[in-house]
Amino acid sequence: MPAIETRQTSLSRPNTSKRRKGVLRYPVVRQLIRFTGVGIICTVTSLALYALFRPWLGPQPANAAALIITSLMNTALNRRLTFKISGNRKRTRDHLNGLIVIAVALVITGGSLGVLHAFRPEATLEEDLWTTTLSGFVATAVRFTMLRHWIFRRARHV
Repeated sequence: MPAIETRQTSLSRPNTSKRRKGVLRYPVVRQLIRFTGVGIICTVTSLALYALFRPWLGPQPANAAALIITSLMNTALNRRLTFKISGNRKRTRDHLNGLIVIAVALVITGGSLGVLHAFRPEATLEEDLWTTTLSGFVATAVRFTMLRHWIFRRARHV
């Protein structure tokens, strides 16, 4: 009797990649969710630093100091959590490019503070915080776009 070659096949395939359903199947949606979490952490930190620095430095320098201090944290967290990039490869370049992104955010938020103080020189800390928060939303949209399509474009599909 001839030998019959049999091959064992599994009825269920090993799950080599995660199967996501609904909107989570799109990488941009997953990145936006993670980016939002990072943004909340960085915004709270930046606002706290702004409130701390404003009495001594004034509105514009306090805003700049808070954004610059939180920029390294923001880039590091987005690099690791939002775009799933780990390791030292291109880290320095990513952080230097991140400073450009923060400069854009500084122009947006600083510009909004400038407009506020041009019309209301006696603006309170609360008004400053609302202004930087609302203009921060615009800066955040710009930041995500720049991170996703420029700095971390190599990881757009995670």
